[in-house]
Amino acid sequence: MALDPSALPDTALEFLAERHLATMTTLRPDGTPHVVPVGFTFDAEAGLVRVITSRTSRKALNVAAGSRVVVAQVDGRRWLALEGDGRVLTDPEEVAEGERRYAGRYRVPRPNPERVVVAYAVDRVLGSVPPWA
Repeated sequence: MALDPSALPDTALEFLAERHLATMTTLRPDGTPHVVPVGFTFDAEAGLVRVITSRTSRKALNVAAGSRVVVAQVDGRRWLALEGDGRVLTDPEEVAEGERRYAGRYRVPRPNPERVVVAYAVDRVLGSVPPWA
């Protein structure tokens, strides 16, 4: 079921705030999918997904090369997939914001001087019919 990214129901927003891991899919230069488990945060006000990672990770390299991004969170029958055009944020303030949000949802991340944030505005949301409908 497709959902309006700018008007997600409260049940979907609550699900995206629960402590779950997700999968992140990007495309490698040869077009094949690269799928990895990630912790992520969703800023409902801005419609923005953030994933902290190392600047040399395959996901960051794929996004820097122009890959679309999908983060999918699953819990039993409940699932949401958030899609968008990714970008890699390197500004120290943006990285600190990504770390702060990650710490609020999961735990304080270990220090990483190579950290960047993969971020994207969500332009498509797919999800299970119950309970979002």
